[in-house]
Amino acid sequence: MRIPAVLAVAGLLTLGSPAFAVAAPEAQCANPSGTYTGDVPWGQRLVDPARLWPLTRGEGQLVAVIGTGVDGQNTQFGPGQLEGGNGTERTDCDGRGTIAAGIVGAQPDSSTTFAGVAPGAHLLPIRYTDGASRDGGDPGALAGAIDAALDRHAGVILVAVPAAFDSPALSGVVARARAEGAVVVSAASATQQGARSYPTATSGVLSVGSVNPAGEPVQTEAGDYVGVAAPGAELVSTSAGAGGAVAHRWPVTDPGLAAAYVAGVAALVRAYHPNLTGDQVVTRLELTAHRPAAGGHDPRLGWGVLDAYAAVSSTLPADIAGPGAAVPPVAEPAVVPAGAPAEHRADVPAGTIALAGVALAAAAGVAVAAVRRGRKRNWRASRFTP
Repeated sequence: MRIPAVLAVAGLLTLGSPAFAVAAPEAQCANPSGTYTGDVPWGQRLVDPARLWPLTRGEGQLVAVIGTGVDGQNTQFGPGQLEGGNGTERTDCDGRGTIAAGIVGAQPDSSTTFAGVAPGAHLLPIRYTDGASRDGGDPGALAGAIDAALDRHAGVILVAVPAAFDSPALSGVVARARAEGAVVVSAASATQQGARSYPTATSGVLSVGSVNPAGEPVQTEAGDYVGVAAPGAELVSTSAGAGGAVAHRWPVTDPGLAAAYVAGVAALVRAYHPNLTGDQVVTRLELTAHRPAAGGHDPRLGWGVLDAYAAVSSTLPADIAGPGAAVPPVAEPAVVPAGAPAEHRADVPAGTIALAGVALAAAAGVAVAAVRRGRKRNWRASRFTP
């Protein structure tokens, strides 16, 4: 049974009906809607992480969640899953950091149908802003937070709250992350027409657009730097203010949360393909995405909507070129994802994928495969069906 919401900070998140009333004494911080027990949320059905858990749950991966902190009292985060001690970053008045962290790695729990993408991953909360401004925080402080994540050897760095402005320090730390093989994921979440968010628009970052259940883009921000798209509207995830319980917020619409889905899948890819560099992980995510209707790059959807199963399970050469690279034309597609396991069993073989064609033909062929597969399967109608 759903428990009515107590509070949402005005303007903090875009929430669907019913309206949320203001209540004291916690009127300045986000509180849960209750424990979610409805149907499996559509974003979770689209990404379908449970289909991949027989292959990997993200074990051995450290995902930094940079933003407003994470509420360590929400018990859908497992014991020891949140790293970094018991300091102030284990609280989250704003709420966005806790929502993003839950999408990445909340544990399956019998009390709810919601679960995170990579429950085997560890999470490193790093607060660089209190969330008072919807435009994010200081880019210099954000650069320091990414530096701290790299010092802790995070392999995936999720910028849950991007900044509205760039800085030399921020672009410099992104270059450091790329050189050290980390994957930096940041959402296209600027709200003004023509505006950019950072480090989303910085070279070397996996920039993420967002879609609603109809497959339509949600965010205003657009550009040739957008890499992939993921669910960013009408979402369910873990809530701050849990008070030692499993607690959620729903429905939440925030384009910035699409990056959390991508960060979770990036952790699964890194766990299953540990020898890939950060750039190679990004290429794999872009190549296997469901292409936009036109077949090429879309300024709001990037190279298409995230396909978690293909990203993890498809056999691709490690050094395959990205979808925007100029390569010789070929006749046949090259990527054949594995068939889905009939049941989520721990003994499902992990190496059941075949790559058609030679490695030289793979670079362009994979784009052809993705376009044909996307059109044939008509993902907008079928992928969102429970």
